[in-house]
Amino acid sequence: MKFWQVTVSMFVIIATLTACTEQKVPTPAATTAGITTNHVEQTAFSATSSAVRKAAVLANTSSARTAPKVKYNNGEDPAYAKKCGWPVNCPTPLPGSILPNKRIVAYYGNPLSKKMGALGEFPKDVMLQKLKGEVAKWQAADPATPVQPALHLIAVVAQGAPGKDGKYRMVVPDKLVNQVYEWAHEAGAIMFIDIQTGHDDLRAVLPRFEWILKNPDVHLGIDPEFNLIKSGKKPGTKIGTYDAADINYASGYLRDLVKKYKLPPKVFTVHRFTKGGVTNAREIKLRPEVQMVMHMDGWGAPWLKRDSYMSYVVAEPVQYTGFKLFYHNDTKKGDPLLSPQTVLKLNPKPLYIQYQ
Repeated sequence: MKFWQVTVSMFVIIATLTACTEQKVPTPAATTAGITTNHVEQTAFSATSSAVRKAAVLANTSSARTAPKVKYNNGEDPAYAKKCGWPVNCPTPLPGSILPNKRIVAYYGNPLSKKMGALGEFPKDVMLQKLKGEVAKWQAADPATPVQPALHLIAVVAQGAPGKDGKYRMVVPDKLVNQVYEWAHEAGAIMFIDIQTGHDDLRAVLPRFEWILKNPDVHLGIDPEFNLIKSGKKPGTKIGTYDAADINYASGYLRDLVKKYKLPPKVFTVHRFTKGGVTNAREIKLRPEVQMVMHMDGWGAPWLKRDSYMSYVVAEPVQYTGFKLFYHNDTKKGDPLLSPQTVLKLNPKPLYIQYQ
């Protein structure tokens, strides 16, 4: 039955209903013929009601058949996210928390290298202006979520050579850390200290940065890719890993700093783009003083980045999510850099965005 046929039929039915209800009900003194007439009225009313219900069902069925199905790319389907455990049941944000009320947009890198990311690729003034432009794009894409700019400094850099201590990593001078911290203040940005341990132990390296992490606007990132102490491989020749025990150590350390110095909660990013990059993710502890971000750190074509986000971030919920965009590696084969509007289709929506 066509839609217009259903509509016409329903008008006829409604008219019939009106006529039936306007007829007088026979009095108790009615004859047998009168009783028969009332029975006919009831039968007509019942048949009419049935026809109305049938017409409504047909109309709803027709609408359901013609309604377009939503097609999701990998990483975007809310039903899949819910099945995996999103949203996560996590501690209520403490006063001064950045997440989830804001989105962080960060430039990553090291001023000593133009090849490690936007933070070192461009002169300081150009870099800060470009970051301001990206912040504006994200604010326009999601006006309801304020954007917090950030500078994400690689303060411990994995090396292909062992160095004097055989640790395959370089700790940048405190002077350089302070310089970037000053840049962050100039831009109204927060700062992240990022650690690539090489063959060093996170438990030995992290306390080295208490002097800067004790500031309320300095946060932490760790990179499993360059933690290779267990494998003994050189950084860059194999992808490293962190276990939940390592991550719990670092978040516990941050919790203690928050309590010791009476700080607002720390944001803690963990880079991940492989299954083995983080082991036993379900055992990662959530603490009110630390806001955990599992950050999709892989580069490549848009479909590959979505796949990685779905497989390694959405599939193993922790607390909040992040997504990295590479100006060069994502686009070197002719693919476009994902726009804020496209990234915001992911589910859950990333609250930490990093540009390299």
